[in-house]
Amino acid sequence: MVAALGTVGCAGESAPDAETAAVPAITVPDADFVLTDDQTHARWSSTIPAVVTVPSGAVVEVKTMEASDGQFEVGSTVDDVMNVSFDPIHPLTGPVAVEGAEPGDVLAVTLLDIEVDDWGWAAIVPGFGFLADRFTDPVYKGFEIPPGATEIAFNDRISIPLAPFPGVMGVAPPTDSMLSTIPPRANGGNMDNRHMVVGTTVYFPVFVEGANFSIGDTHAAQGDGEVSGTAIEAGMRIRYRIEVVDGARPIQEPQYESDDFYAVTAFATTLDEAAVKATEYMIDYLVAEHGLTEEEAYMLCSLAGDLKISEVVDVPHVLVSMHMPKAVLGID
Repeated sequence: MVAALGTVGCAGESAPDAETAAVPAITVPDADFVLTDDQTHARWSSTIPAVVTVPSGAVVEVKTMEASDGQFEVGSTVDDVMNVSFDPIHPLTGPVAVEGAEPGDVLAVTLLDIEVDDWGWAAIVPGFGFLADRFTDPVYKGFEIPPGATEIAFNDRISIPLAPFPGVMGVAPPTDSMLSTIPPRANGGNMDNRHMVVGTTVYFPVFVEGANFSIGDTHAAQGDGEVSGTAIEAGMRIRYRIEVVDGARPIQEPQYESDDFYAVTAFATTLDEAAVKATEYMIDYLVAEHGLTEEEAYMLCSLAGDLKISEVVDVPHVLVSMHMPKAVLGID
């Protein structure tokens, strides 16, 4: 295991914003720092300056924009889809620098609380999506998200559980180029992993001094893969704890854990390559943290590991994850 951060502490009660619909209330620590949804950027680069520097262990509250950065509203139409610009896509709130974070370290981000805005949208954008050759016409669908909602009406018969999470999380990459936020990368990026919900701790390899963590592309609901091109895209208010993990085992790409499982991620330009990398990362974890031989770890991945297609929408870039149940590992 990279680290055991324990149960989220409680230093104050988080009250849902009057203008947002919230997931069930939990007690979370008060925020030490607050960032607004105009403190954003839409590229990855080591040259993007941090908007704030925080001590390791700080609790940060951020407001995120929906993925179009204000180009859509709940009543938008297909005309708006045809005119959308990809240039501001994925406004990311941050970067947040962490005192003491150095290249080679591991940064832990624990999602403490998420409040969802009162509307969201999904679309089919011509030329984008896993089946772009088949679905060539624009489609737009707006969704109202009432206060206290636990599900979102897709139509008069079908409802989708509200399960909010950030589609993009990451640290600054070791380059001064301005990289697109569209694909997943070693620094995290557009992972679109629906299992990174409240209560999850995500671990990132640090590439630059301060780490420079950013978050955005927030999703109210999404299936594994995000095949049509979008989730239910919605702005959110997120509270997270951010800290450098002392003595952490180095990792090459993000990993994460919940109370129930430990997981690894792997990006590539084919599902086969990503699945191979994810399996190898899980073997490395089992050998380093649970004392298994490589052969034992490989067998355990086959017997109890769960490979998941996290995202395929950014063709040819894909992300595959592997989960290992903590019950199997004897972890309480």
